[in-house]
Amino acid sequence: MYRLHIYLIKSFIKPFVVTFFTSIFILLMQFLWKYIDDLVGKGLEFNQIAELIFYASARFVPLALPIATLLTSVMIFGKMGENYELIALKAAGISSFRLLFPLTVIAILIGICSFVFSNNIMPIANMKSASMMYDIQKKKPALNIKEGIFYNDIEGYSIKVAKKSFDGKTLEDIIIYDHTSSMENDKVIVAKKGEMNLTKDEKFLELKLFDGHSYYEVNEKNNKNNPHRITRFKTQLIRFDLSSFSIMKNSEKLYKGHYAMLNVIQLRNAIDSLKNNYNNIYNKYNDYYLSNYNKISNDTTLVLQEKNSKIKYEKQKNIALNKLKKLKSRIKSNNDNLRYKKIIIEKHKIELHRKISLAYACFVFFLIGAPLGSIIRKGGLGIPVLIAVMFFIFYHIVSMIGERAAQALTTSSFEGMWLANIILTPVSFILIYMVTQDTRLISLYNYYLKLINYTKKSN
Repeated sequence: MYRLHIYLIKSFIKPFVVTFFTSIFILLMQFLWKYIDDLVGKGLEFNQIAELIFYASARFVPLALPIATLLTSVMIFGKMGENYELIALKAAGISSFRLLFPLTVIAILIGICSFVFSNNIMPIANMKSASMMYDIQKKKPALNIKEGIFYNDIEGYSIKVAKKSFDGKTLEDIIIYDHTSSMENDKVIVAKKGEMNLTKDEKFLELKLFDGHSYYEVNEKNNKNNPHRITRFKTQLIRFDLSSFSIMKNSEKLYKGHYAMLNVIQLRNAIDSLKNNYNNIYNKYNDYYLSNYNKISNDTTLVLQEKNSKIKYEKQKNIALNKLKKLKSRIKSNNDNLRYKKIIIEKHKIELHRKISLAYACFVFFLIGAPLGSIIRKGGLGIPVLIAVMFFIFYHIVSMIGERAAQALTTSSFEGMWLANIILTPVSFILIYMVTQDTRLISLYNYYLKLINYTKKSN
C-alpha cells in the first residue's frame, strides 16, 4: 500500500507542475492582452517588463492552483482507468476511498499553500503590480498619449496626436492647447512631427516639434475683430513640468490601505473599523434627521393650531415644505454615502472570503476531478481536459455572478463568494458515489437515452 501511495503521488506531481505553469501562462496572456496598449512599444526597459510580469504572475497563483488540481486529477485517474489499472486495484481489494486518500492529503496541502500564499504573498504582489502599472501610466505620460485622443493629464495642456510610432517617442500631426492663461485656449501649437523624451531627472517632459506654427489670440477689449498672431517655426522645444507626477515615486503608499493589499488579520481589523465608522455615522444621521423632522412637525402643528390669516398660514406651510424638501435631499445624499461605505465593507469581506474559498476550491476540484477521470476512463489532453475546463468555466462564471451580487449588496459576501463551492461540493459527493458504484460514461449515456424514451412515451 505504501508503494502504491508513493506511485500515485509521483504520478500526480509532474503533470500538476506542468498544468500549473500552463494555467499561469494562460492567465498572464489575458493580463498582457488587457494592458497591451500600455506595455508594447512604449520604451519600457526589459527589467521593468520582467518585474511587472513576475508580480502579475504571482497574482494568478491562487486561481491557477484549483485549475491545475482539477486538470491533473482528471488526467491521472482517466489514464489509470484507460489502462485498466483501477479495475486491477479494485480486484486486489483496494477500495476507491483508500485509493483517493494520499492524493486527498496532497489536495488539502495544496489548499493550505493556496491560503498561505493568498494571505502573505498576494498582498505584496498586488501592491507591487498595481504601483508599477500606476507608474507606467502616470510617471511617464508619454506612454499614455494615444492616437486621436486628447491627453489631459499634464496640468494646463491638452495634447492630441494623429499618429504615434512604435518606439513611443516619435509623433505626427500634433495639436497642443495651452490652458495655462486666464483666456484658456488663447494659444494653440500645431506641428507636423515631434519627438518626446523625459529628462534624466524625470522632472520634465521635453517635446521637440518640427515644421509647425503657433496661434495666439491677442486680448484687446475695444477690438471686436478678435485679432491674432501666427508664428511659424522649423524647430521648437517645449518643456512640460511633471511636478504633479512626483507622488508616483511613492505610489505604493497609495495602495497600502486597499483591501486587495491586506492579509486576513488586517482585513478583519479594517472591517471592524469600517463597521464602527458606519454605525457612528448612521446614528449621527439618524439623530439629526429625527430631531429636524420633529422640529418641523412641531412648528407646523403650532401654525395649524393658531388662528392666523390665510396669508401667514400659506407662508408657514411653504416654509415647512421647503425645509422638508431640503431634509429629503440631504437624506438621499447621506443614504448614498452610507451605501458607498457599506459597499467598501462588503469588498473587504469579499476579499477575505476569496482567500479561503479559492483554497477550499483546490480540495473540491480534486474531489470532482478524481472520480470524473475514473468515470471517463480516458487519459491525455482530449475529453478529460475538455470536461475539466467546462467545470472550471462553470465555477468561474458562478463565482463572478456571486461576487457582483455581493458588491451590489443584493446578497451577503459569504453567499456570493461561496456560491460556486456550495454548488460543486454535493456534485463531488455524487461523482464519488458513482465511482463506488462503478458507473461509466457509457452507463450515463444509456441512462440519458432511457430518460429520453420514457419522456417520449409519456407524451
